[in-house]
Amino acid sequence: MRHIVLDTETTGLNPRSGDRIIEIGCVELIDRRLTGNNFHYYINPERDSEEGALAVHGLTTEFLRDKPKFAEIVNEFRDYISGADVIIHNAPFDVGFLDAELKRVDIASFREHVGEIIDTLVQAKEMHPGKRNSLDALCDRYGVSNAHRALHGALLDAELLAEVYLAMTRGQNSLTMDLGGQDVGSDGLALEVVAIADILLQTATAEELAEHELVMKSLDKEVKGQCLWRAATQN
Repeated sequence: MRHIVLDTETTGLNPRSGDRIIEIGCVELIDRRLTGNNFHYYINPERDSEEGALAVHGLTTEFLRDKPKFAEIVNEFRDYISGADVIIHNAPFDVGFLDAELKRVDIASFREHVGEIIDTLVQAKEMHPGKRNSLDALCDRYGVSNAHRALHGALLDAELLAEVYLAMTRGQNSLTMDLGGQDVGSDGLALEVVAIADILLQTATAEELAEHELVMKSLDKEVKGQCLWRAATQN
């Protein structure tokens, strides 16, 4: 069973008015286990971000200028998601942007390439009616730490959503499960206990750390001071 947890960042809120995707982040779950086979790209949208969107994601035009355009990564993206069930929080937003990008390069709509699209916002509203069901709210509700989330980022949000999804659908509060008791389903019957895989921890290489520092310096230069990302990591 292969699931892809997906998130995007965009230049604004409306693809119909020309807003574009600037970041795609995906994490892979196979049989409810993180594999470490992630997909992540920053994308040159060939336009500026709206002021409100820039305040959310912090990805400046200068930073994105030398990144690949969507047409350059679309085949790799299509191969990665092919046939998988996809988990998205507020799916109409991300799918609308993905469909707009795919249409620009004359490729079939997003739904044509994947299996089921699972909207965790819809699930959360059904499970917690009348409560806040943003990703941050769900992290708080299920004990998923998002303390390192100063700004939105597609890959970071996809990783958080993966953990939230596992918690929502199995009653667990993290990627590890307390085996002291037995989970039960909505019908009251005991669920089968399955072994949980070790959590994969992949540290950054020296080259990746150096590239990250270049990004930070670029953002510092753009804001003529200390960018929010750097300030958040120093607090």
